[in-house]
Amino acid sequence: MSKENYEILQVPEDATDEEITASYERLKAKYNEEKWQDGEAGTNAARMLGKLDAAYSEVMDERRERAPSSSGDSAYAEVSDLIRKGDIAGAQRLLDNFNERGAEWHYLQSVVFYKKNWLNESKKQLEIAMQMDGANTKYREAYDKLNARAEYKGQTGGAPNVNPDPASGGEQMGGNWCANCASFCYTFLCVNCLFNLCCNCR
Repeated sequence: MSKENYEILQVPEDATDEEITASYERLKAKYNEEKWQDGEAGTNAARMLGKLDAAYSEVMDERRERAPSSSGDSAYAEVSDLIRKGDIAGAQRLLDNFNERGAEWHYLQSVVFYKKNWLNESKKQLEIAMQMDGANTKYREAYDKLNARAEYKGQTGGAPNVNPDPASGGEQMGGNWCANCASFCYTFLCVNCLFNLCCNCR
């Protein structure tokens, strides 16, 4: 029935709400004018007017039911707000409710994965976001910082040991370890700050 409603409204199923409303208003004005014609033309226009109203009502109701709820400017803003508050489970629940998953959805999913320390999954979501919106500098910066952290972890085998044992061949405090620690902390903080602050930059 949904496909038939879109056909009556003369719009594709991926049309925006604004496009649907514009087409509905155009067709309603057309049928309202034609319904006064004599004979079959007037009867058909009156019939189509009834179908048009029903189709528009059903389509818009269906879209409202499918759309995730949002108390802010957008559903994405609500997800970002939950992330900033530390409610990662709540942010994930909202993301799971989205039917249309654009570049910003994948970016926010990347942030959620990062907060869970799922770095590989976070990186994959950023790659999808960049494929969908290659001009977005926020996605590129997040991706570069995440790569820098992953590369450092790969070179060191993870986070540096905070108390290396000299007897095992580790460097003592005050040697090269300090520089490595500073490098790691800088990289980690850059990624963390980017994900904490940039999810509301649109």
